[in-house]
Amino acid sequence: MDRAFWAGPDRVKVKEGTLRLLSAREVLEARREGGELTQNGRERALCRNACLVARALERGGRPVFESGQAALDGLRVEDIARLADAWAAFNRECNPSPLDGEEEIQRRKKAWSTRVMSAFSGACSVCSALCPPRSGRNR
Repeated sequence: MDRAFWAGPDRVKVKEGTLRLLSAREVLEARREGGELTQNGRERALCRNACLVARALERGGRPVFESGQAALDGLRVEDIARLADAWAAFNRECNPSPLDGEEEIQRRKKAWSTRVMSAFSGACSVCSALCPPRSGRNR
């Protein structure tokens, strides 16, 4: 996923590999697949979370699970819940909502503004070192 340098990472490390951010289409597909795996209403959250984890979890740049069914077969309930929670927290951090409240919005704006400024610190030092300012009459 191409992201600008100020937008932050699109992956986060977890014990099992890395979780990547998903597009809206991928999240929708995970929900639909989870709905197909569900046999009754009590299973819906587990099945949807397994499908989300199957799409988001990678190791070495490749998906760990080929489907939600494979994630259900290969992970414990606790692991699916932990990974889904980690993905949700990471997604909230990278994609803030106006519903987060004014204080949270101001905190993020400040964090983003300082991140952009610190990204450029020292960027001109090499140019300055190669072309030092002249002194004397012919500046």
